[in-house]
This record gives sequence, structure tokens and C-alpha cells, in this order.
Amino acid sequence: MKAIGFTQHLPITDEHSLENITLPTPTPEGHDLLINVHAVSVNPVDTGTRGAGHGRLAHPKVIGWDAVGTVAGIGRDVTRFKIGDRVFYAGSYKRSGSDAEYQLVDERIVGHAPASLSDPQAAAMPLTSLTAWEALFEKLHIPLHDRATNAEHTILIINGSGGVGSVATQLAHWAGLQVLATASRPDSQKWIKDHGADFVLNHRQPLPPQLKAAGFKNVDYILNLSHLDDHWNEIAEMIRPDGWVAAITENRRGIDLQKLTKKRATFAWEWMFSKSWYGYDLASQGHILDQMAKLLDEGTIQCTLTKTLQPLNAKNLRQAHALVESGHMIGKVVVDGPWA
Repeated sequence: MKAIGFTQHLPITDEHSLENITLPTPTPEGHDLLINVHAVSVNPVDTGTRGAGHGRLAHPKVIGWDAVGTVAGIGRDVTRFKIGDRVFYAGSYKRSGSDAEYQLVDERIVGHAPASLSDPQAAAMPLTSLTAWEALFEKLHIPLHDRATNAEHTILIINGSGGVGSVATQLAHWAGLQVLATASRPDSQKWIKDHGADFVLNHRQPLPPQLKAAGFKNVDYILNLSHLDDHWNEIAEMIRPDGWVAAITENRRGIDLQKLTKKRATFAWEWMFSKSWYGYDLASQGHILDQMAKLLDEGTIQCTLTKTLQPLNAKNLRQAHALVESGHMIGKVVVDGPWA
């Protein structure tokens, strides 16, 4: 099968940072689906994994954690899907990734692809949807179907225009919360307002004064999606007593949890790969993706795709990595088939 991989951790400007390769097609076992990959999206986890490390690998490494495709084979224990089904998923950090013509994925972390979305649109959504959903409803414990209660509460989403933020802003709005989100440029500020933010703050400037100017003493929930080190003191100041804070893993230094002590505030990490990494509650991710597919098909949640490259080859994947590494992406970038 065709695939895209690397044997050295190189800058994305180096043509050897991602290369076209050929690998044996894998065989599904147990709960595995063998998926013929149609389109893939790039996330910061892709660029971080590719760029981190030293030395030469003995075998090419294939990464990629967002894809849409069709089921081409099934393991003996598969019950949720059949050959020919169109699916979308983010996969596991422990297994070979989606930057390949065929990939093995456990059926329990796979969803039925939204029927109304094209392949590039569907490929843009799994990882960010799972991260945003788990952060809001599992780690911040926001009531999923209690809009009346949620309407009395506020959430601040730091970096609302990125991949996860673009989904989290919409989900928080759908759940009924008053949504404050941050963005620094006029185009990204417009983006988050169009995706459900009631108030827009600029994370390039001190946040607490902006929060007060918007009419809020503090907020009930904070979801940090970027530069936790830079915002931690502000987060501790802005969260209300007994409030909830969640963050994805982007800190570079230790954070001082004692700043939350007197407020009895709760802090939690969100890492979308935890369930597949440790092998627990796997089926919840397939269930979340099916719920997201329904919301996308209904038009309740909007797809966050903003850039598509074609065809699927190393050159275009390098370009997608470069866009994500630039730090200026709004929404998501996808590389669409056919494989070339």
C-alpha cells in the first residue's frame, strides 16, 4: 500500500521530513477495522510528533490522527460495522497512523461518518470533536442536556479559533452556556463570533481586565487550549470559587495548583488519546463521534474545514504540516485523495 512516513525528525522545509513510501497492507484482527483512507487532517499532535526526537529510525514511522474512509476488512470480533461502511475517526497514539492507504483502527473508537459532509469535511472533525466533547462534558462536567441550568453559567475558551476551540465554542453554545472565547486577529475574532461566542477577548492582551469590561467578575468554567504557562496566573484569577478548569497538554513548565486552593477550584487535563492508550472506556469515543455526526448532519454544529490540498502525497502533507506549524491557522487543513 502507499503511505507517507519519516525516518528522521526533520524541519518540515526538508523534503525528507515526510516521504512517500510503500508498506505491506495490514490484516485486521479482533475488533480491528481495515479502513481504506480517503482523506486526512493535520493537527498539532502530528507536527509535534514528527518534529520531536533525534536520530534515524530503523523503520519508517507513519503518523496521522484524523481520517475518513471506507471499511475494507473486519476482524472476527467486529459488531458495529460492515465492509463498505463510511467512517471517521482519530485513532490511537500507539498504532500506525492514518497517513496510509489502509489503516487498522479499533471499531470502538470509530464513528459513522456524517452523511452530509464530503470526505475532506468529515476528515477535519474527529480529533477536535473528541477533544472538545471530552473536555466540556467529561472533564469540566458541564451538564449535557440541561440548557436551563447552563444558561446561568459562563465558560471562557482560550484560543477559540483553533481546531479544538472552533468545535468547543459551538458545543458550549449548543449546551446553552454564555460563551466567552479568545482570538487575537480580526479574522479569527470574526470566526469565533460566527461559531457561537457571545463575547470575544484578545489573548495577546491581559484577560482579567477584558473579562471585567465585558461585565463578568469571574467565570464558572475555563477551557485552556493554548500556552497554559502564559495564562495560568490569569486563569487562577478569573475562575470563580468552586469553578472548573480544563486544559490540553501544552504546558512547558510546572503549574502552581496552589493558586486554586482557596477557591476550591478543580483542574483537569484532557488528552483525547488516554482511552486508547490505557484501553478503557473505548466505546465512549465511537458514541461521541456518532453524536457529533448527527449534530453535523442536522447543521447544529458547523464543519471547521478551511483549507483542502489534493492529492494525498508527501508534498501536500508537508504543506499541511507547515500551515499548522505557522500558528496562524483558523479551523482545519485536510489533504484529500486520491493517493498519488
